[in-house]
Amino acid sequence: MSISTLRRSARETVSGLPPGFWWLWLSTLVNRTGAFVLTFLSLYLTVELGHSAWFAGLVVALHGLGGVAGSPLGGMLTDRWGRRPTMVTMHLAGAACAAALAVVTSAWGIAAVVLLMGVAMQAVRPSINATIADMVPAHDVRRAYALNYWALNLGFAVASLGGGAAAFLGYRTLFVVDALATVLCAVIVYLRLPETRPERRTSTEEKSAAEPKVSMLSVLRDAPFRTLVLLNLLVCLVFTAPWIGLPLTMADQGLSASSYGAVISVNGVVIVGFQLLVNKLTDKRSPVLLLVLSSLLFALGTGATALAGSSVAFAATVVVWTVGEMIHVPTNAAATARLAPEHARGRYQGVMGMSWAVAGFVAPILAGAIVDGSGPDVLWAATAAIGVLAAAGYATKLRKALAEDEETGAVVSPTVPVPAPVPGPVSSPAPAPVVVKGEDAPQGPPVGT
Repeated sequence: MSISTLRRSARETVSGLPPGFWWLWLSTLVNRTGAFVLTFLSLYLTVELGHSAWFAGLVVALHGLGGVAGSPLGGMLTDRWGRRPTMVTMHLAGAACAAALAVVTSAWGIAAVVLLMGVAMQAVRPSINATIADMVPAHDVRRAYALNYWALNLGFAVASLGGGAAAFLGYRTLFVVDALATVLCAVIVYLRLPETRPERRTSTEEKSAAEPKVSMLSVLRDAPFRTLVLLNLLVCLVFTAPWIGLPLTMADQGLSASSYGAVISVNGVVIVGFQLLVNKLTDKRSPVLLLVLSSLLFALGTGATALAGSSVAFAATVVVWTVGEMIHVPTNAAATARLAPEHARGRYQGVMGMSWAVAGFVAPILAGAIVDGSGPDVLWAATAAIGVLAAAGYATKLRKALAEDEETGAVVSPTVPVPAPVPGPVSSPAPAPVVVKGEDAPQGPPVGT
């Protein structure tokens, strides 16, 4: 493929999207470029503060636990309060948590701050995904999600280079820089991003007929979407396992920590270098086909880890499941957007985000337990089996729900079951109670602080 062909493909990939999307893309890039807390939190806790590796793992798990609560909360507030206010509020909350880590030194104080940061970081994602679905034409939604995911990984690659700066500036300084970058992200959203939440119906009758109330429970009653969430949870378990199991497997074979660092960096390099190309090659393809393919790539890449015996071989397995990641993340987000009614996009994205958060909390614990108990080979055999199971589920359970129109290539969204409207005049109902942990305030990955 010539350079001119690559340039033309790149132009086609980034063209035709509304200006608002690019402001959102820029906010993602800025936010992720300053994402130093999660990148260096375990080193800060063990090297700087002298805590045990067990405590560092617990704190990271608490971040995932906060995300389990934050994702549905952010989805609900995205629909009720608006996309932009949710994003701004949660970005500022995340910035406050990052700044607090620069001054809080007690063990349980740090744990509490990280838990709240997990809530804020995960709560912002439904509003981002809903905004993209609101402003981008349906036929370009998957491409837009892919570009936003590319910005996230491009920023993360830059943030990872902060390890050298930590030696001179100190971890606390990096946390302050993280807070400032997140504030700048909030400012970009506030000043440049329009509110995209669909206008509410003014008539009670119109509201009853066209916008039935959607609660988290009714979202979970949507059978096709529930299936999509459960299958995504399986894929997320497979995707998360290498981040814990791979360094342990490589260490078991006598490879150094620096070797693992080089191997896992392949993930970011491949995404930054080839996300646009993968998006071009998969554009207009059947979402079911892409979800099946990505699940099989996850199964193949993680399963082959059991056969690897050198850094090069381990890096090759990372390439395989990274390609699966590049296909799966935007396709799954676009499928979620298509299955969601427009007035409930935040809640749907919130429930979907919860599957990522649950996997982020559960998979590290399970992976560590399996490696310590049955051994690494059992872990990789299990991930391969789960990946194949997910692929079979996508092929058999979602073919109709994500059916494609042969002429336009547009996904045909199934009818979402909703309760029948109550006949007769209805007085203005009181808003449904919002059950949250902590402050009852407006909030807002694939983006983190």
